[in-house]
Amino acid sequence: MKPRDDREQGALAAERLMEESYHQVYAALLRMTGFDAELAADLTQDTYRKAWQSLASFDRRSRFATWLYRIAYNTFLNHLRRPKLVEPLDENRHLPLDPAVGQDDDLAARELAQKLRLAVIALPEELRFTVTARFWGELEVEEIASLEKVTGAAIRKRLKVAMLRLRLQVGEDAQ
Repeated sequence: MKPRDDREQGALAAERLMEESYHQVYAALLRMTGFDAELAADLTQDTYRKAWQSLASFDRRSRFATWLYRIAYNTFLNHLRRPKLVEPLDENRHLPLDPAVGQDDDLAARELAQKLRLAVIALPEELRFTVTARFWGELEVEEIASLEKVTGAAIRKRLKVAMLRLRLQVGEDAQ
């Protein structure tokens, strides 16, 4: 009877962890995918599947949400590396329309958001991870430093370098 109780307790703990972190993981993936809700949901599901498979490797040196963000980030990168078998029919479906903004402004905002997203993805790995973890994953500088095994000052320097590159890549409109 005890093994069943342990399994049930484990399942309840896993469910609680998922409930506490789902919104943060989904929101980060939603931003990474350019606001493609369906893709973000699929990648979130993949993230949790991978997390449960490797839960034994979680060493508690960082918060669970921080560890989970790293899995989500890698899941997104793996998605980008997969060959595209199907192209979406509607390129403008990613960002919701804001009725308070004129259509020209809305189109310009979408184009800028897409340009910025592509520029972030094109950054070198350590800069890309730092930017996405900080702004899309909403992790604190010290959490990112712990994950990367560097100082907080090193992360702040990476962010400064990345922002400069993004400004140059996207243009002054990004400010």
